[in-house]
Amino acid sequence: MTHSANPTYDELERAQALAWSPLTGALPAAGAADPVAPAQPWRFARRHARAAAALVLLLVLMFPFLWLVQLALRPENDVFSDELLFTPTLASFAGLLQGNFARSFGNSLLVSTLSTALSLAIGVPAAYALARWNFKARSQVALWILVTRMAPPIAFTIPFFLAYRWLGLQDTVIGLAIVYLTFNLAIVIWLMQTFFEAVPPAMEEAAYIDGCGVWQAFWRVTLPLAAPGLAATAVLCFVFSWNDFFYALILTRTEAITAPVAIVNFLQYEGWEWSRIAAAGTLVMAPVVVFTLVVRKWLVQGLTAGGLKD
Repeated sequence: MTHSANPTYDELERAQALAWSPLTGALPAAGAADPVAPAQPWRFARRHARAAAALVLLLVLMFPFLWLVQLALRPENDVFSDELLFTPTLASFAGLLQGNFARSFGNSLLVSTLSTALSLAIGVPAAYALARWNFKARSQVALWILVTRMAPPIAFTIPFFLAYRWLGLQDTVIGLAIVYLTFNLAIVIWLMQTFFEAVPPAMEEAAYIDGCGVWQAFWRVTLPLAAPGLAATAVLCFVFSWNDFFYALILTRTEAITAPVAIVNFLQYEGWEWSRIAAAGTLVMAPVVVFTLVVRKWLVQGLTAGGLKD
């Protein structure tokens, strides 16, 4: 191997390191290996220990979901088998789509979306008013809004049932969305009020100088800056509406029955249809997972907002 007439800086530095040993003060023997920096196994172990701990935590958290999915993919006569290897089948999902569960799934999707949209449409302006406008009963109004979440759902069951029977809203999608609006509205107002208060008022004042009105500054400046909080609030409202079982059980019969209530129909006196229960549970979790993945960027920002203060 030939060397260039003008060695580079790295070659000179390497030759200087090989020419003298700091421990013995002597030149290394001919053919000896190049000195290597002392290994630091604790750094390697710490780095991989974090990854291993994160992987174990992920498996623990995902285990119920993964177990439910594999149970839904098992043949119906192989549900209680201890064997981990099996031939997957979609027969349970096909049976759900052929029955009444598809309609119940659509009702849940429609009710949750409608309730979330109404809660945001009413609660976001109310939260902005509480965050920006100083009036005498501001703290009392916020407290009374929070009080609506303190009573258990069963306390409102009989009034809702009697009122809906008189108004003709029993067993309707609109009626169920209104019920969900009553407890989602408090969540929207309290969460979004915190996010609006985190937006500097100077941003809105600059918009006023540029000729914007109150609502123009709200739509063009404040609301985009509070978008992470809006996404986190929307996810929470959707999840609370989607997972509700109690109100849907009391206020629906056949037309507006939702997916969580429909799963109970597979618990029959003759026996429990475990494959269809697992398949229905998998389908019920799917929209929430998809919705969360779509807004995950804003969701993480919204959930961590306010963790640090200036």
